[in-house]
Amino acid sequence: MKTPVCVVRLPRGPDPHGRGFDPTSPRYLALCPSSLSTSGEADPVALRTEQRTRAMMRERFLRCLISMANKKIQFLMYEKVKVAAVFGASDIDVLNFQVSDLQTPIGVQTEALIRCQDVISYSFDM
Repeated sequence: MKTPVCVVRLPRGPDPHGRGFDPTSPRYLALCPSSLSTSGEADPVALRTEQRTRAMMRERFLRCLISMANKKIQFLMYEKVKVAAVFGASDIDVLNFQVSDLQTPIGVQTEALIRCQDVISYSFDM
């Protein structure tokens, strides 16, 4: 029997030729929660503050990924599994990590992809 794979459905765009997602879609609201109202009545100062904060957090995370390249990294995964590997790269959506010399409880894998959904935390030495 094949292993079932969960599928994430993205919100639909406002029309077939639209750019972006319909902010009133229930799926959009579930996937992209915001502390600000989606209506045009949002406070512009609060909107700028949230955008700056999100941009700063994204930049810090991307810099962290860059600094992890070619370093030994430890992943804590579900079921209390700990694995170690040499970090290679991440895909553009940060859904997978490419690693080398993955040391697992059942052996060593030369090259592997680790799904980010399976990772609880990771750490590495600077």
